[in-house]
Amino acid sequence: MRHGDKHKKFNMPKSQRRALFANLTNALLTHEQINITLPRAKELRTFADNMISYAKKGDLNSRRLALSFLRDKEVVSKLFSTLAERYKERNGGYTRVLKAGFRYGDCAPMAIIELVDRDVNAKGAKDLARVAAEKAAAAETENNSAE
Repeated sequence: MRHGDKHKKFNMPKSQRRALFANLTNALLTHEQINITLPRAKELRTFADNMISYAKKGDLNSRRLALSFLRDKEVVSKLFSTLAERYKERNGGYTRVLKAGFRYGDCAPMAIIELVDRDVNAKGAKDLARVAAEKAAAAETENNSAE
């Protein structure tokens, strides 16, 4: 009997595995493309596709289910506004896994997982905005100290 073989275990307890895939799903939905090992990418597909399916339903219960898994209000709001609108005509298959060679050091097979029809500017946009704000704040304090 093959009970309980729906997901790979990745040699870690359930709570740790759940936290790992919640964080990976957050990163994927935020940046719309991430680089991870191939087995993790293949497993991450199911979680990301489920979150987008929740977003397409758009009801309160789906939002609460997504929030309980992702634990990040910004990602959930992006999911239910931007991504749900983008994939409203698509019936599944929201992610794409591309093989990306082998990692130097342990020769682990690497993959790029990305959202289909992704926004190219989304990757690193949050970090770029943060760096720009820090530069503006530094320039402002420099101008205030010079006066």
